[in-house]
Amino acid sequence: MTPLALIDNLEHLPNPFTQFDQVTHQLTNYENKLEQTDYRRDLQLALCFIYSYNGSVATFNSYRREVERLILWSWQTQQCPTTSLRREQIEEFIHFCMSPPQEWIGTKNVSRFKNHMGARIQNPTWRPFVAHVSKLDFKEGETPLAKHHTLSQAAIRATFSILSSYYGFLMQEDAVQQNPVALIRQKSKFVKKEVTRKQVRRISNLQWDYVIDTAEELAEEDPVTHERTLFIMNALLGMYLRISELVADERSAPVMGDFIKDADGHWWFKVLSKGNKERLVAVSDDMLSALIRYRKFRNLPALPTVAESTPLIPKNRGQGAMTSSRQVRNIVQFCFDKSYEKMCSEGLATDADDLRVATVHWLRHTGISEDVKTRPKEHVREDAGHASMATTDKYIDTEYRERHASGRKKLIRPH
Repeated sequence: MTPLALIDNLEHLPNPFTQFDQVTHQLTNYENKLEQTDYRRDLQLALCFIYSYNGSVATFNSYRREVERLILWSWQTQQCPTTSLRREQIEEFIHFCMSPPQEWIGTKNVSRFKNHMGARIQNPTWRPFVAHVSKLDFKEGETPLAKHHTLSQAAIRATFSILSSYYGFLMQEDAVQQNPVALIRQKSKFVKKEVTRKQVRRISNLQWDYVIDTAEELAEEDPVTHERTLFIMNALLGMYLRISELVADERSAPVMGDFIKDADGHWWFKVLSKGNKERLVAVSDDMLSALIRYRKFRNLPALPTVAESTPLIPKNRGQGAMTSSRQVRNIVQFCFDKSYEKMCSEGLATDADDLRVATVHWLRHTGISEDVKTRPKEHVREDAGHASMATTDKYIDTEYRERHASGRKKLIRPH
């Protein structure tokens, strides 16, 4: 049977600790299950666990996705609540996620619930899994097919991690006696061990020169539209920001007053990063010049004042801060596409290739990779907001350069 969603988006989800009946009222197709105490308790526990991550929509969505898939699979294929699952059933579930039936797979992202006559109802076109095609294939006209759905290694690791946390929560609630995910000893048959460090995905210095030149040209031609574009590109690379740190959401709304001058006259940018942790990013002279240019265009004083509440990135229309991360992606993609076309027209098609597949996050990687060549890695780590030095170390390519230099003269036909 094709499953329907169980858990609505955070902004529409009643507090399951106090308003659980309002949640179940929407789930008309699961009425028979929810009349049984075990299933009703199962859903309430799951909702309470997921709802505890309501401080971040992205984290909430990740935990909801994994736990909801498990509930749907457990209820429909095992005919039992998740509190009754054993280790071997969890292994079976992982196999299921790696190759789900086509009726569980969608080919585009759709809403889980929709509004109907003043009520929230389950969307029949929603699916627990979604097939995707690469950015390059999509540009060339390919469309996703359910039969081509695959689960990445990162997704499998996330499934293990989140479900282990879920069963840890159930143990604390005395709903289960042990954690069946933790009992899986041979996780290696699902998750491959990486034998070497992955290369960081970034654009080259030549590509960045073309990208920022393109942004500057766009700003000269159409400042009303593209002065903001230029500032966004500078901020993403120059301060290695994530999209979530640039747009407004339920946690924070970046404002000009987040640029702070200390007692020594040095400028910093205050960021609310992952895990609701604040960090200060050192603002370079070039980044400060980019900020001054952007503020002058917006008819603001050259530099921010203390506690200035002007939105950092304004909406296209109306008042307030930009809230759409998709809009930022579109802006960056437009610059990448224009830069790719320009490089190709100048005979640099081979050098331009990465711009066809690059994403916004590559700019963060590029900024960190460049800075770690000349700055103490401890300073870069603090600016980037990395939890450990091991994460920053991934951006140090000296070992790779030396290794490749020693290997370039390897002979296929030795003397």
